[in-house]
Amino acid sequence: MLQLSEEIRNAKTIGIGGHIRPDGDCVGSCMALYLYLKKCMPSDAEIAVYFEKPSDIFNTIKDISEIRTEAEEGKQFDLFFVLDCEGSRLGFAEKLFRQAKKKINIDHHISSNGCGDLNYVDANASSTSELVYDLLEKEWIDEEIAKALYIGIIHDTGVFQYSNTSPKTLRIAADLVSYGFDFSALIEKTFYEKTYLQNQIMGRALLESIMFLDGRCIVSCLDRKVMQFYNVTAADLDGIVSHLRNIRDVECAIFMYETDILEYKVSMRSTDKVDVARIASFFGGGGHKKAAGCTMSGTFHDVVNNLSVHIEKQLNEEEN
Repeated sequence: MLQLSEEIRNAKTIGIGGHIRPDGDCVGSCMALYLYLKKCMPSDAEIAVYFEKPSDIFNTIKDISEIRTEAEEGKQFDLFFVLDCEGSRLGFAEKLFRQAKKKINIDHHISSNGCGDLNYVDANASSTSELVYDLLEKEWIDEEIAKALYIGIIHDTGVFQYSNTSPKTLRIAADLVSYGFDFSALIEKTFYEKTYLQNQIMGRALLESIMFLDGRCIVSCLDRKVMQFYNVTAADLDGIVSHLRNIRDVECAIFMYETDILEYKVSMRSTDKVDVARIASFFGGGGHKKAAGCTMSGTFHDVVNNLSVHIEKQLNEEEN
């Protein structure tokens, strides 16, 4: 394990970066580390965090407004942390990562090979937030840091219902709750609560979904015209693929939305019978065994046909 206190000791400038389209774990882990470093580092140290503007549901996190959404030209950090992804998924912040004197990668995706000079990658962890918790000296953790970590953990474990939830995860969550924030309200506001518009677009996606492979798989797709009609962004589509997966007898769910002409962002969720991380990696993406994604080119039918070959092969292997 990394010795965080040793790595930050002599750094005067520290950057933190998260992946494009930041989810709860990305936001929670990045902001927790940011708040921690701001608290424990000398007052003259420069600490900065970079990623795309996250969903408003995360506004409860302290200093969320201090996220930088553009990279300064010619900026070189003494130390740069890449959280919850590899450097290639940092978007605009990738050049800051590449230019940094020293790079540290903290990630829990099974597809990650580590992109830093130092890497703390553990595919058995529930979330990157769990790994960040491991690195922090507990005397510096306060309610706001604990809240950010808790948000990251609940979002990547589906509020502790996914199989990546371990006894260790639950012990960490119990410790974080002891700092006194309203964890019940946090779960409701950041995980379950949806706007009317988000529920409308989810309803449309469910209504137009298609079952295939004898009902073992389901797919739904939204094109740019529909998204523009409802005036929704990618952030409004969170949770749709999980609802598709919850349909009885479905072993693999696919949700995709159009990002450009003949280009789709694909999200997959599965049971133990399909390793979607393996499929996503084949198409240049990644993730976890039961939750993964990638970007694919072609028509809707091209994408579904290409994915179904791999899904059907795994289902047949499982049956045999």
